[in-house]
Amino acid sequence: MNRVWRHDLAWAGVILGAAVLLGLMQHWELVHKSWQGELAPLLAQVRDQRRAEQFQGVKTVNLAQAYALFQQGSLFIDARPADEFNELHVPKSLNITPDMVDAGLAEKVAGLARDREIVVYCGQVSCDLALKVAEKLQALGFTRVTAFTGGFRAWDEAGYPADTGK
Repeated sequence: MNRVWRHDLAWAGVILGAAVLLGLMQHWELVHKSWQGELAPLLAQVRDQRRAEQFQGVKTVNLAQAYALFQQGSLFIDARPADEFNELHVPKSLNITPDMVDAGLAEKVAGLARDREIVVYCGQVSCDLALKVAEKLQALGFTRVTAFTGGFRAWDEAGYPADTGK
């Protein structure tokens, strides 16, 4: 019995080793980039290309542009979940998630002019919620919608105004 167990264990080791070797060969470019410390920029580039294709109709702004729009009185929409919004958000912003848009947000946008300047943001650079909400607002007829892709994290780290009130 002990001999059979060792034989099976040896085969399991061979199969595992082969799987690791094949995985490394299949993804060698990513492994190599990671070892060189170049994986994060490569992934950011891939993310940006995917976003450009998926959300091609949505205008985006950077941190400085978002702050300038804030100073001009643009309406900010926070696309993060309610618990994150309640914790801290851009002052006077509305909390509208993609699910709220899908469910119909008549009470949230009732009375808003369709040509009002709106900036949608989410949590951080890797978050697509702002782009999704901006795209949905455009589909509802809002004409001046932009997405701040830096996210609230960049806003807060820059020391810009933040509010805890609803």
